[in-house]
Amino acid sequence: MADLLNILNTFEPISLEEMDRVQLQNRTDTKFVFEAIIFDKILTDIAPFYSILEIKSKRTNDYRTLYFDTQELTSYIQHHNGKANRIKVRFREYVESKLCFLEVKFKNNKGRTIKSRVKVDKIEEALSEESKAFINENSFYNGHDLIPVLWNFFTRITLVSKTVNERLTIDLNLAFKDYRNNNENEISHIIIAEVKQEKASINSHFIKAMRKYHIQQSGMSKYCIGTALTNKEVKSNSFKERILKIKKLKNDRRISA
Repeated sequence: MADLLNILNTFEPISLEEMDRVQLQNRTDTKFVFEAIIFDKILTDIAPFYSILEIKSKRTNDYRTLYFDTQELTSYIQHHNGKANRIKVRFREYVESKLCFLEVKFKNNKGRTIKSRVKVDKIEEALSEESKAFINENSFYNGHDLIPVLWNFFTRITLVSKTVNERLTIDLNLAFKDYRNNNENEISHIIIAEVKQEKASINSHFIKAMRKYHIQQSGMSKYCIGTALTNKEVKSNSFKERILKIKKLKNDRRISA
């Protein structure tokens, strides 16, 4: 992936402020998982149709995320069991921009993702009273019942369509660390891409590229996969297919960016 930065420099830049028009806090998400080895080809194909988020002259951005769940991992189990109307609670730090948010993501039974968030000073490993109140107001969880359970680290490329109301996030160099047992796992050989739209539509140049390379839509929760990979005590039957797919994509090398 030595040419990654050169390819990214062919995209027109867009600033954080300009991205306000495509926040899409209430949206549909379409995910794809594929081998890192073909990433250059896909980027080259879609470069004319997207702008790229640039922060402080940098076109790849590092993220740190800390997920919260109950002691019994209720959020994880609900996702594992296929429950609709489920919630994830996390802190997310945008390293380059030095921004940090507490976020509550609600996935409803119509397949829509609704995200509520509030700016905070830093990732809290112990929830403040203000954060507990925000969680209580925006979820069916009691903030007093939540504990930190999983760290997630990755590099993100964010693209914005020039033709439709669409944002595309591409996550690479994914790594996980269980908060309680310190087990770590890295899956740097795969890419997770997510097309975010107001309404699900195949009128997307990225989705067309996925079809060109015969890549099928594939849901993958970073929280759930990270938990399954780092905590051997959890039930993971529903994620076995995804874990096997991760292991099958063997081109394991970290992407330089």
